[in-house]
Amino acid sequence: MGKFLFLYKFLTSPRSIGSITPSSRFLARAMVKPVDFSKAKAIAELGAGTGIFTSYLNQYKSNDCQVVVFEKDDKMRHQLEATYPELHYYNNASEIHQIASNLGIEGFDYILSGLPFANFPQELRDKIMDGVEKSLKPNGLFIAFQYSHQMKQQLTKRFEQIDIDFVPFNIPPAFVYRCKKQAPSSIEQDRKAY
Repeated sequence: MGKFLFLYKFLTSPRSIGSITPSSRFLARAMVKPVDFSKAKAIAELGAGTGIFTSYLNQYKSNDCQVVVFEKDDKMRHQLEATYPELHYYNNASEIHQIASNLGIEGFDYILSGLPFANFPQELRDKIMDGVEKSLKPNGLFIAFQYSHQMKQQLTKRFEQIDIDFVPFNIPPAFVYRCKKQAPSSIEQDRKAY
């Protein structure tokens, strides 16, 4: 059922869905592989779609980990809410920082994204990425898949370290970006202490 819903949404709104079919299990595994579920206290997912990443997050998260899921499409979001009712759901990924604050989350350990940034106007990309940067803990990871290297330059400007994996077994094949937020230097921390 998820594949048919995904195809329908792609045909009616291709710029917001980004692909004709949901992500493969190979891509899902590559996306969650860097996540240390034993230590993570807060995880966000942007653009959950039919929930292939959501299912992994729900299955492996610790009991004291908050998972916040963003999905713009009402029907997909409501299906996820019914399937995984213990998670938090919102429709606007650009509000991630404010929503984290409202939930009492000081920072996310991981933010996973399936958003089709290539289809977004630059202003929206910047707004979402500003929120991601503000919401990640120092040394936190932003993990995103894209179908091209279009976002590489933009991500390089924002993150200290970027690693890229290629996942051929997906339709279409995808790149997984692992972007690490820089921890404040000891000099900056000393300056803040005074």
